[in-house]
Amino acid sequence: MAAQTQGRSKALLWSGAGVGVVGIGALIAVAVADLGKADQLASVIGAVLAAVGLGLSLWGQFGGGTPTPPAPAPAAPSVTASGTGSVAAGGNIGSVATGRGTSPAPGPAAPAPARPAPGSVTASGDRSVAAGGDIGSVSTGDA
Repeated sequence: MAAQTQGRSKALLWSGAGVGVVGIGALIAVAVADLGKADQLASVIGAVLAAVGLGLSLWGQFGGGTPTPPAPAPAAPSVTASGTGSVAAGGNIGSVATGRGTSPAPGPAAPAPARPAPGSVTASGDRSVAAGGDIGSVSTGDA
């Protein structure tokens, strides 16, 4: 779609340049024959081209184009946990306890769901914890 729009823009640019060159050539030819008439003709042509340019600017800014499609949803992050008692989550974690007989301290109320940044979340090693979002409370040792 972008290539098609770019090709159309180049065609319009070259068409406008061609019309400009022909107009300048015609004004030079008229100026050689009659300078007064060339002045009047240049004034009229300038006014018409200004109106056309304004119309094309407004059309290019506000109309005539197709809306751009919405951006695709971000891909889910890659979540990996390796090691004894390790924990990995692609989003928020309320509370985690990885040691024997541990219980995490009560954390604050669960945080508002947040969309984690795209990417990977990895927890490697014994009792490691990783999250793609917020972590409320973690206990990784023995009680």
